[in-house]
Amino acid sequence: MENLFADRVHPETASRLAGLFPVMDYDDAIKFTAGAPAENLFPSDEMKQAYLAAMAAEGDHTFQYHTVEGPYELRERLAKRARERMKITDAKPENVMLTAGGQQGIDLVAKLLLNKGDAMVVEAPTYVGALASFDMYEPTYYEVNLEADGMAIDQLETLLRAHPDIKFLYTVADFHNPGGVTLSLAKRQRLVELANQYDFMILEDTPYRDLRYVGESLPTIKSFDTEGRVIFLSSFSKVLMPALRLGWLVADEKVLKQLYKLKEGADLEVPNLTAAAVNNFLANNSLDDHIAKLNQEYLIRQQAMLKAIATYMPEGVTATKPEGGFFTWVTVPESINTTDLLYNEATPNQHIAYVPSKNFYAYKDHTNGMRLNFTGLTPAQIDDGMKRLGTLLADRLTKVIN
Repeated sequence: MENLFADRVHPETASRLAGLFPVMDYDDAIKFTAGAPAENLFPSDEMKQAYLAAMAAEGDHTFQYHTVEGPYELRERLAKRARERMKITDAKPENVMLTAGGQQGIDLVAKLLLNKGDAMVVEAPTYVGALASFDMYEPTYYEVNLEADGMAIDQLETLLRAHPDIKFLYTVADFHNPGGVTLSLAKRQRLVELANQYDFMILEDTPYRDLRYVGESLPTIKSFDTEGRVIFLSSFSKVLMPALRLGWLVADEKVLKQLYKLKEGADLEVPNLTAAAVNNFLANNSLDDHIAKLNQEYLIRQQAMLKAIATYMPEGVTATKPEGGFFTWVTVPESINTTDLLYNEATPNQHIAYVPSKNFYAYKDHTNGMRLNFTGLTPAQIDDGMKRLGTLLADRLTKVIN
């Protein structure tokens, strides 16, 4: 029956998300793979109380159909947070949309903007889940390299001059997934100027923004928006719990009107019980205090990762130095294919796993990188795992030289 499937499905091509995490059942396995927060840091008791309070507030009506917009009070709180924390000074509840996780926000924006063949810009590398969504709409990708301070703006400008039909740009501005880098203030401002000049939209995906361990927070790209071209997207998955599946975006009301139309066709509304519970949690607990606890703990793990990289990585291997977020990005010499290394040596022999670079690139043509997560492991596990990885890479490089 595959002849009945839409062309965009490409049945013969696996999803970019398929097989990213190898199965390991070793007792000493160390996994640098998942972009998952530490479970022992979840505010579980407080969230249980928030759910109970949400159910008590409306009784049986809690479980009825509600509106596609979701609770006004929650959107009001998020608009206030957008103004105070994200510096989006004109954010109102009417500018806030609730989504089924950040991933749905990505997909809705892609559905809004992309026809088959439309030109869009992504970073190289970029978030694999975003590429998995964009792939379904069959765009023409243009890649812009990452630098130590984020997207290479000069390269972007050259692309825009050569391809004025580019209509959409996707970026992870804060503590990049997978690159770990953060877009500089000057580049944020210039990006908005280019969007105005060359007539394209920007999706600023920033689920890690609050998880800064060193340095000062930067204004969002959206805060510089003068023409409604920037859609700001965030999520509760990294700062509260992934299972909530609750994201939120801030956009111009004309943009939101069309996004709501698409959301109604997809799922009618976010689960009201979850939205009401999150609203109750925010009303009775300090999200910022909780985030401060996360940052205190994750700083220890980030420092352990940076120390282990400096200690164990052989010459010729480089890594980014994230100031926050979940990941660092390691680049090895081109003679090493990190996908082959993962499945043939790292997992079966060293009992370690990482996410290889291939699927983080639009055209799957870079095979000498890897994403390493540090938030889901203890400092001792990080040190042990990086020692194993460093030993493996040193051995491989020695074999290449000889």
